[in-house]
This record gives sequence, structure tokens and C-alpha cells, in this order.
Amino acid sequence: MDLTSYAEHAVHLVNTEQQARGADLLRSPEDVLALIAPVRRIPPRVTDADVTRLRSVRTRLRAVFTDAAAGREADAVATLNGLLAEFPVHPRLTGHDASPWHLHLAGDAVGAAEGFAAIAGMGLAVQVTAHGIDRLGVCQASPCRNVFLDMSANRSRRHCSDRCTSRANVALHRARRRARDSETGRHT
Repeated sequence: MDLTSYAEHAVHLVNTEQQARGADLLRSPEDVLALIAPVRRIPPRVTDADVTRLRSVRTRLRAVFTDAAAGREADAVATLNGLLAEFPVHPRLTGHDASPWHLHLAGDAVGAAEGFAAIAGMGLAVQVTAHGIDRLGVCQASPCRNVFLDMSANRSRRHCSDRCTSRANVALHRARRRARDSETGRHT
């Protein structure tokens, strides 16, 4: 099991807050169940307290990404270390779906929120130590503020999705065209 893959849980949690659209995709226990479904080992019982708890964790994880993207590595690491201390994990050997024995992370959690927070935080920590903190990004396509993991070969990713990349490229093209037209005195 590639433990860095657990970092995607942190990305999914942070991106439940759609700041650009003023939407929150983490409003109910059903939303939490949808978020944690891929993890499988988290207890299926979810309460309103889990929603509140995950929103709090989401805010802190967003700070990790924004601090890392802004070059404030020490702040990002301090926040992540706080999450790791609050939500400890331990490795567990497991075999499922006819696969050989492999490692999974398990939280010593009492609830769904704590379990999910534990593996998301640890996955992000493994990601940072394996690939570098500069691999944590915040989408630069205005007004999107989604986060992402930059796994490009040259560390050049600037957007959370192909859609945002395209939108940013179109906006840049239009801005250049307006500038060129204003220099020549043309109006579009």
C-alpha cells in the first residue's frame, strides 16, 4: 500500500468547502458518510458531531495547504504536527480483495471524524516527507481555492483540475487580447 495515497483524503476533505461558490459539501452525516466511504475501515455510525469535528479539521488542513503554497513551511508543518498529535494512527497489516498482505493506516478513534482525520493527516505527512512540502498546492484559477497534490514531473502544476487550467488559460488569452487591442486603439 502506498501510504502517500492517504493524502488524497486530506484533499477531498478540504475541497468539500467550495469557497468560490459559497458552497459547503459537508453539511450532514450523509455527507460525511459519502466522504469516508472509500476508507472502509471507519465506523459507519456518523453523527452531527462528526460533521462539526470534520469541519474543524478541514480548516486546519486548508491552513497546511495555504501555508505550504505561500512558502510558510514551518507554519504548515506546525499545523500538521498538531493534527498528528491530536489524531494518532498505527499501521495495520491487512489482506483483502485477494491482494497480498499490505499496510493500512488505522486510527485509534472513537468516531468517524477522528478516524478519517487520523488517516488524512498521516497521509499528508507521508506525502510531505516522501515528495516535499512544495507539492501541496492551492488552485491559482480565480476564484477557485481548491487544493491539490502536485505530482507532475517538474513540479509545475498550478490548478486543481483541467477545467480550472482551461478557464485560467482562456482568461489569460482574453486579457492579452484586451491589452493588445487597447494599445492599437481598437475596441472589442
